[in-house]
Amino acid sequence: MAPRVHIIGAGVAGLAAAIRLRHLGSAATVYEAARRAGGRCRSYHDPQLDCVIDNGNHLLMSGNTAAMAYLDEIGARDRVAGPADAAFPFVDAESKERWRVQPGAGVIPWWILDAKRRVPHTSPVDYLSALRLLSADDTRTVADCVGTDGPLYRNFWEPLTVGALNTPPTEAAAVLMRPVLMETFLKGAAACRPLVARANLADALIDPALAKLKAAGVDVRFGARLRALTLGRGVTALDIDGTTIEITGEDLVILAVPPWIAETLLPGLPVPPAGEPIVNVHFRLARPVTDEGDVKIVGVIGGLAQWVFARKHQGVDIASVTISAAAAVVELPGEEISRLCWRDVALALELGETAEPPSRVVKEHRATFAQTPQTLGLRPPTVTSWPNLLLAGDWTATGLPATIEGALRSGFKAAACAQQMLPTRKAA
Repeated sequence: MAPRVHIIGAGVAGLAAAIRLRHLGSAATVYEAARRAGGRCRSYHDPQLDCVIDNGNHLLMSGNTAAMAYLDEIGARDRVAGPADAAFPFVDAESKERWRVQPGAGVIPWWILDAKRRVPHTSPVDYLSALRLLSADDTRTVADCVGTDGPLYRNFWEPLTVGALNTPPTEAAAVLMRPVLMETFLKGAAACRPLVARANLADALIDPALAKLKAAGVDVRFGARLRALTLGRGVTALDIDGTTIEITGEDLVILAVPPWIAETLLPGLPVPPAGEPIVNVHFRLARPVTDEGDVKIVGVIGGLAQWVFARKHQGVDIASVTISAAAAVVELPGEEISRLCWRDVALALELGETAEPPSRVVKEHRATFAQTPQTLGLRPPTVTSWPNLLLAGDWTATGLPATIEGALRSGFKAAACAQQMLPTRKAA
């Protein structure tokens, strides 16, 4: 009997592993505890807004190599959209000043010499702080490297760090910001174009993957919760809702679940602790601000909202807000959060004194792990001490922040390790 790869979890990491393994000569099964795939990257119909919304807003960058590869493999590159150029509009909620950060085309950052392309009230010399960040060791925070004074910190480093690492710069590990800079801003405009799901996350990242897996004969089982692993020299059995599934011969297991679940299944496994929550607010707009299928992205400085994403899909206009590192906000009543955010949305989208429309507040209390210097050593590698068990997830040792890009790379890495463990079954 051909070996089988058992993938536990149909979040982005598990789906990425399954997509990469779908042409392998071994059978594969994906088990998902929920009734739908996506994990923390999911979409659902909200009855209050009467449209499909996402549990959170996820920003991709054109320089995210794993994300672009994944979209190509599932045939969904056209399901993400962004501005035509690599530009990041901002508005200051306090001063009402507006500007755009716009990297240049080349890898040498000549754009910082152009006052129209850089953060207002900054000089080219200010940007040399990036060099300290690029050379930082594992003990340094972002703030240790770039300082906390001046307009560049408030209007660039702080929003970039909070958005990418879901952690304040005074606590965020500098080494996790390094790949963010090296793979996007330091590669020029071609790698800096911001992208979001044109319709919703399920449409862009989940449904096309499930269709590819179904076409390849990969069995995806929903409502199938892994309750325990039987461990010996390796994994010998899975307990899926009371049903024992034997793991024999060359069978492999890829555990692609959140860290708080992984540590209950594998006692003694080091995992990073929970970090900051993320709060998202979705507003159904009374009038359009984009054309069908287009998106508008605006960063907000000095307000409660940090990023505003506006888009129209199937005639419905939605503006979505992201508040990262939201520990000071998450316990507020939803009505208060939406009221405060609407002021920022109206400003960002230049809607004037428009009455607050219907909204939905979504709170992710365990959005990411704590991305601090102290937790770096708690991220486990893909390969475990059990020879037939691999790990995947944005919390594993990817060297990246806990983002979609990190989750996808972890899944691809788990798939590559699985292929090495099954040397006689080559990918087609």
